[in-house]
Amino acid sequence: MNPTIKTFPETKFIGKYLSFTYADYRAFELWSSFMPRRKEIQNVVGTELYNIQVNPENFDFSPTTPFVKWAAVAVSDFEMVPDGMETLVLNENLYAVFNYKGDQSSVSSFFNQIYTEWLPTSGYELGTHPQFEILGEKYKNNDPDSEEEIWIPIKK
Repeated sequence: MNPTIKTFPETKFIGKYLSFTYADYRAFELWSSFMPRRKEIQNVVGTELYNIQVNPENFDFSPTTPFVKWAAVAVSDFEMVPDGMETLVLNENLYAVFNYKGDQSSVSSFFNQIYTEWLPTSGYELGTHPQFEILGEKYKNNDPDSEEEIWIPIKK
């Protein structure tokens, strides 16, 4: 595991969100409600999709602790927000960026390695700002050749 340390700039997003737990993981439901409507969003910046997780303060990664998950796209402004969608601003922050290749069957063990192996020896602490994945042109839903960037919030 050899991430790149990057600063993500302040970015505006429009999308949909749901609150759920790891035990009741509803990301498929979230993305199924967002994808058919994403073309309604104007002033989109780039072609990437963002899978953003906003954890509560002192998040413990327990299977029953709720968090908020967003399906979103980056936008230049909030002048036109489609009905039933919301806005989110991520402030500029520091991240460890990991490249993940594979289908969804191995992603939980990949995250586990990040949090239990890389982070404790990295010289960084887990930040409280949102974590996210960037689903770019190499992302193929649940395909073994799929690639995405995983952005883990860190602080010195």
